[in-house]
Amino acid sequence: MNIKAVVRNPIATAVLGAATVVVVVGVLYVSASSRTVAAATAPAAAAAHEPAPVPMISSLPDFRPLVQRYGPAVVNVSVRADVKAMAHPPMPPGFDEDNPLSRFFGMPMIPDDAVPMRGEGSGFIVSPDGVILTNAHVVDDAAKVTVKLTDHREFGAKVLGSDAKSDVAVLKIDASNLPVVRLGDPAALEVGEWVVAIGSPFGFENSVTAGIVSGKGRNLPDDTYVPFIQTDVAVNPGNSGGPLFNLRGEVVGINSQIYSRSGGYQGVSFAIPIDVAMSVGRQLQSSGHVTRGRIGVGIQGVDQVLAESFGLDVPTGALVASVEDDGPAEAAGMKAGDVILTFDGKAVESAGQLPALVAAAKPGSTIDVSIWRDHARRTLRVKIGETTDGEAVVADADTTQGGRLGMRVRPLSPSERSASDGEAGLVVQSVAGAAAEAGLRPGDIVLSANGRPVHEVSELRAAVAGTSRCSSGGALHASSCRSNSADPQSCRRISRIRGKPGMRGCPCCRPPGGCGPSST
Repeated sequence: MNIKAVVRNPIATAVLGAATVVVVVGVLYVSASSRTVAAATAPAAAAAHEPAPVPMISSLPDFRPLVQRYGPAVVNVSVRADVKAMAHPPMPPGFDEDNPLSRFFGMPMIPDDAVPMRGEGSGFIVSPDGVILTNAHVVDDAAKVTVKLTDHREFGAKVLGSDAKSDVAVLKIDASNLPVVRLGDPAALEVGEWVVAIGSPFGFENSVTAGIVSGKGRNLPDDTYVPFIQTDVAVNPGNSGGPLFNLRGEVVGINSQIYSRSGGYQGVSFAIPIDVAMSVGRQLQSSGHVTRGRIGVGIQGVDQVLAESFGLDVPTGALVASVEDDGPAEAAGMKAGDVILTFDGKAVESAGQLPALVAAAKPGSTIDVSIWRDHARRTLRVKIGETTDGEAVVADADTTQGGRLGMRVRPLSPSERSASDGEAGLVVQSVAGAAAEAGLRPGDIVLSANGRPVHEVSELRAAVAGTSRCSSGGALHASSCRSNSADPQSCRRISRIRGKPGMRGCPCCRPPGGCGPSST
């Protein structure tokens, strides 16, 4: 199976050629009169039990007024990045390219000057004095940024700030009385609603595409701070940074990414909610950087099995898998095994929603957090901390992929801990590969790893990270307990789990190709 890739439109995409495939799409209309005839011939008794028909389409939307009114506020962003290129040194005196010895003087070198690389993206004007929003990846490493308006005027642009974590950048051009977009509320956006994108795909300026909202609050790999809007609007290289409109002509998002196996549009596009983008933009304008809240917990999702063990009616919330020592959450009394249900009055329906909510909280403020503990709801008052570079707002403790050991674990719930006479550990939820070969089974409780007790997922991960091929043959020694077993020794069973090769790079082994870290 091919692995799906999240693709951001890179700066160099504009220099690549593209093959264009034209697909003719037909629209099927159902005649209202034919439905009426069919209904008239049906038995009256059967018709009485049928639900009333729901009108699917009254008429197709007309996007022309929207485009005419707000299209002029959408701009083309062209960038130039200076890239060092490999070159060959000049030939010695008396040599030319036809000389048979010239190949010995063809070693590449790095020149002092750089070769310009050009690319294109989109943006939109949010202030009449020339403030423009776009994607951070559009202007990354750009030596020169040029903004072109729909009236063909061009301006050199200054990058006021760029935030890679949210993929938002703010530009400024020296102009006045410019047309601006109107901002909408992404929270009011509904799945199935029509949306429109305007941008410069493949350099075709002010191109208009339309579709519907396919989903909301999507979380993508390495993008935990943004609850993306998913659409089926055609978005291609060059659309990045352009606006996503609702039918009221309000910008509800910034087109940012596509989900694709080919690198081109395949029906799944993602936009940054405009409220998130504007919050980042205001901070970039005022201080040049973005501050985000943090509470110091590791979380994972709540599935049906966990919900039943915790006494929840439905799988919802974010399960606290670990709590950082001396962090904001610990100071508020939060514990591993708690389930976060609401944050600052906003429901947390899945673990993926929490990082964006925490990041949006103002550092230093105190927030009400509703949790589920011991089959009851409680409220904690958490004073929000502030992130530093490289620090996660909320760590993802979900071990769904199994990692190096092929084992998915979670902390014991309070009821499970009581049933095991207060024994701490990690419940094995699923096993495969090395863990299965070592004899571990779902339902086992991992008590220790390499002789050290494990109470949280982070402690097991640390034990795995500390296991090297040089010291123990790449094996982790885990003590586990198997409940409901006739074997009294099963509650102190030692398993030797041989992980994937290269569990940790180490200087004392030198296999062919070196000894580097493996992927998890």
